[in-house]
Amino acid sequence: MRTLDPVFTLPDDAAPQSFAQAPEAVAHLIALYQKASDFLCEKFVSVLGSGDSSTRYRAFYPEVRITTSSYASVDSRLSFGHVYGPGVFATTITQPVLFQNYLEQQLELLIVNHGCTVQVGYSNTPIPVHFAVAHDPSLVVPADAAGFVLRDVFDVPDLATTNDNIVNGTDVVQPDGTQPLALFDAQRVDYSLARLRHYTATDPKFFQNHVLFTNYQFYVEEFEAFAREQMEDPNSGYLAFVGPDNHRITTAAAPLQAPQKMPQMPTYHLTRADGSGITLVNIGVGPSNAKTATDHIAVLRPHAWIMVGHCAGLRNSQSLGDFVLAHAYLREDHVLDDDLPVWVPIPALAEIQTSLEQAVAEITALQGYDLKQIMRTGTVATIDNRNWELRDQSGPVHRLSQSRAIALDMESATIAANGYRFRVPYGTLLCVSDKPLHGELKLPGMATSFYKTQVSRHLRIGIRAMELLREMPLERIHSRKLRSFEETAFL
Repeated sequence: MRTLDPVFTLPDDAAPQSFAQAPEAVAHLIALYQKASDFLCEKFVSVLGSGDSSTRYRAFYPEVRITTSSYASVDSRLSFGHVYGPGVFATTITQPVLFQNYLEQQLELLIVNHGCTVQVGYSNTPIPVHFAVAHDPSLVVPADAAGFVLRDVFDVPDLATTNDNIVNGTDVVQPDGTQPLALFDAQRVDYSLARLRHYTATDPKFFQNHVLFTNYQFYVEEFEAFAREQMEDPNSGYLAFVGPDNHRITTAAAPLQAPQKMPQMPTYHLTRADGSGITLVNIGVGPSNAKTATDHIAVLRPHAWIMVGHCAGLRNSQSLGDFVLAHAYLREDHVLDDDLPVWVPIPALAEIQTSLEQAVAEITALQGYDLKQIMRTGTVATIDNRNWELRDQSGPVHRLSQSRAIALDMESATIAANGYRFRVPYGTLLCVSDKPLHGELKLPGMATSFYKTQVSRHLRIGIRAMELLREMPLERIHSRKLRSFEETAFL
C-alpha cells in the first residue's frame, strides 16, 4: 500500500480494509475509486477556472491484494481463480463499476480456493488526470492549459510504467515484492479504455463478451439487419443495438443515427443484460489495425473473439464464396514479432473450431463430408503487404506452398496471435473473395454476386458460433491451453 507524499495535496486517506466476501470488497473498491476520481475532477475544474497552479494534486488508484502462505493445491479444473504458491499478490483497479461482475467473480474464487481474505486500499500508483475526468463528458483535458503547465499540477499518463510486461511474462515482480493478480494494471486498462473510445466511438461499457472482427462494411449492414430481427423477438434475450457515438436503439423500427464522424474502427454492439451479447468491429484492412483493436479490447476480458472476413483463396480447387476454417497460421504480419516471436505456435482451440464447424453446418444445411463442398480447413497466412502478388513469385508463393496455406489475408493471424498472447480464446472463419494466383483478382464487378449471396450467410455463421460458445461453461472456453507456467489468478 502507499505512503503519503507531503509534496502533493491528497484526498483524505483511507486505511486498508480486509474482506471475506467478494461483493463487499468490490463495493469498497468502487467507493475508493469514486472518492479519488471525484477529488481530481473537482481540483481540475477549480484550477482550470482560476489558473492557480501553486498547489499540486494527486490521487491514487485503489488496489486489491491477497496473501497466501501455503503450497497446498487447490481445485485446478479452472485455469484461473488461484495463485500458484505462497506470497503477496496485488493489482491496481480502475473503473470498478465497469468491471463489477468480473471482479466479484475473480475475488470470490480466490477467497474460496485459498481460504483467505481480500485486502482493499489505496495503492502507490497515481491516477493520471486525463483518465480521472474521462467519465465526465463535460470535462476535457486541454492540450495547453491556460496559464499553467498541466503536469506541474496533476499527474499525467506515464508511458514508462504503462506496458504489457505482465502479459508478456517479463519483469512481473514489483519492487515491493508483490506479484501480479491480473494481466493488466489500472493504468494499462485506462489507457486502452481511452483508445477504445477514440477508435470505435463507443463507450467500453457497451462491449459484449463475444467479439467478431471483420474487414468489410458489408458485414456491418448485415449485422444491423440481424440485430433488428432479434429485437422483434421478445424471447431473443437481446435488449439493444448500439452504434458509433453511442447511438442506441431498442426496437426494430427505430432509426440508427449515423455518427457525426465515422471512427477508424466502426463498432456495433448487440447487447444482453449480462454482457453475453455480440460486438462487431470493422477493423478495416491490415495487421496494424488488427493489433490495435485487440490490444485494447483485451483489457475488457472477452470470452472469445473470432475473425470473419474475406481472404484470397490459394488453391485452384477453391471457388469464390468458399469458407476457410483456420487450423494453423503462417505469421508474416510482423507487427507482433517483438511481443510474440514467430517461433511460438498459435494452436487451434477445439472449443472454437467445433463451434464454427457446427455453425457452418447449421446455416448451410450441409453435414459431414458434404461440408467439404464449401469449406476447407488448413493454414491461413497473414501478410503485411497488400500487393504481395506483385513481388517475385518465387519468394512468397514458395513459402505459401511450403506451409500448405490455403488462404491469405492481412488480419487473421494477428488477431489469433494476440488472442493467444492475451489469453482470449480466438478463431478464424474466412470467405474466399478472390484467387490471385489463378487469375481471379479482386476487381470491380468480378465479385458482385458473391458479395450479395455470401456476406449474410457468413456473418450469421459467426453469430451462431458465438451463440454456441455462450452456452458452454466458462471453464471449457477458458481452458489451460492459453495459460503459461505461472499465471495470474485473474482471468
